[in-house]
Amino acid sequence: QLHSDVDKGDGSIKYILSGEGASSIFIIDENTGDIHATKRLDREEQAYYTLRAQALDRLTNKPVEPESEFVIKIQDINDNEPKFLDGPYTAGVPEMSPVGTSVVQVTATDADDPTYGNSARVVYSILQGQPYFSVEPKTGVIKTALPNMDREAKDQYLLVIQAKDMVGQNGGLSGTTSVTVTLTDVNDNPPRFPRRSYQYNVPESLPVASVVARIKAADADVGPNAEMEYKIVDGDGLGVFKISVDKDTQEGIITIQKELDFEAKTSYTLRIEAANMHVDPRFLSLGPFSDMTTVKIIVEDVDEPPVFTSRLYSMVVSEAAKVGTIIGTVAAHDPDASNSPVRYSIDRNTDLERYFNIDANSGVITTAKSLDRETNAVHNITVLAMESQNPAQIGRGFYETTVCENAQPGQVIQKISAIDKDDPPNGHQFYFSLTADAANNHNFTLQDNK
Repeated sequence: QLHSDVDKGDGSIKYILSGEGASSIFIIDENTGDIHATKRLDREEQAYYTLRAQALDRLTNKPVEPESEFVIKIQDINDNEPKFLDGPYTAGVPEMSPVGTSVVQVTATDADDPTYGNSARVVYSILQGQPYFSVEPKTGVIKTALPNMDREAKDQYLLVIQAKDMVGQNGGLSGTTSVTVTLTDVNDNPPRFPRRSYQYNVPESLPVASVVARIKAADADVGPNAEMEYKIVDGDGLGVFKISVDKDTQEGIITIQKELDFEAKTSYTLRIEAANMHVDPRFLSLGPFSDMTTVKIIVEDVDEPPVFTSRLYSMVVSEAAKVGTIIGTVAAHDPDASNSPVRYSIDRNTDLERYFNIDANSGVITTAKSLDRETNAVHNITVLAMESQNPAQIGRGFYETTVCENAQPGQVIQKISAIDKDDPPNGHQFYFSLTADAANNHNFTLQDNK
């Protein structure tokens, strides 16, 4: 209520109001000076209103008092609940962390007046997530509450945090937020081979640098904590094999470094160690962070073609020698354990005029025609050796050809043929294929016309 000392109560004074909200929010009874609010007021919308009042002579409409200014302050009530403006939250904490390790701080804001009463005084509590985590009531800092939380057993937790105003008392308003906590990995799991020993069979013909086997030590950790290195620490295959690590799969890749020979050695034993590269000193008591296994490699016999005692034989014969004269002898043997008998023949592509013969069993080479030094002073012939028990040996040829760099796909660049002088002359069926090395070159293909 406004009142002027000049007002004697006879109605000669009238009161008027101006300023913020005058006539719309606040109205004045011009006779009594009573001020009323016309609607509910929200402190959070506007906390103060500045108004001006005047007392006028009703007849002359002139001021009887100087204009006075006054402030209406809206007194707070607890009509706003706490809100987590940054929620929901996500956070991480290393597994196996000690009790009391800070995870993340959550903050709730309350629009009520922090300077008046307890309407904006917030207390935090945890509704979901116990007994693994706790929250400090005043600060909202979330901490670990259990020791030895293992990521490999459970790696994620969903917490529900409540903020309640009125210092948490009954009748206070509350709000909640969720916090997803992920346990990050530490190296608390040593690598362990699933088996104490492994065995692999490999053919003796396996090329150098080929992969013999892939083995892996199990490690429940992830990322750098699961990285390991492998090494051969013992065994009779130290110089024959090597092991490296596949960075993507963490497997140990055993490869061959020297050619294998079943006839010389039929098996090898390797002692292999796998060890973590990044060890955490806190968990050494769980170790050792390495493990050993035994790998036995069995060399399998491969039927190998006969081997000559010499790659080049040099023989001399007089041009006057009679037909059937012995010139010399070649010798080959089967390198396999079976040591099959060997049969010899002359590659007639290198002796088209059939000047020479060879005894299939003994390897003795004789003249089949009269020789003339002046016509041909040197004859280069190729002798073939074939296992008599396995005549289906594979003939291999190396061909050299040229192709233009702008050749179109599908263009024929070379035709290859083969002959077999043995009987039957019309009954042979040849099959052509590229060797494994050549087949890996996808720039070229071979068509077998049967």
